[in-house]
Amino acid sequence: MQQWRHFGLSWVSVANPEAAIRVGEIVAVLAHTASLWSLNLSRIIEVRDDEANFGFVYATTSAHVEEGQERFLLTFDKESGSVDYLIEAISRPRHPFARVAYPFTRAMQHRFSRESHMHMKSAITRG
Repeated sequence: MQQWRHFGLSWVSVANPEAAIRVGEIVAVLAHTASLWSLNLSRIIEVRDDEANFGFVYATTSAHVEEGQERFLLTFDKESGSVDYLIEAISRPRHPFARVAYPFTRAMQHRFSRESHMHMKSAITRG
């Protein structure tokens, strides 16, 4: 997750992969959907890093088509050896285009969640 692999999808990536996962860091997410490119900026507002958990919450900035927050969390269960990956998002459209295309933007958010989970599962399985 520190290398932004959960964003390593064919249509979504982090444009500044050198960004550290630390409070205050700006993350630039580049997305290519419906033949359009968008660059959306969010600021990390919370980091969790302990023996069993690693993750962060970022909040959108005014340079984002949505308004809200997203949480990414990896949890390791020492007893079972299992790893869980959680994505939680709360958002609403900010940009007029996002409002008009609300069903499409929601579908893309769900697509990101599904594909990010598959991508992380593959990365964890590979070791």
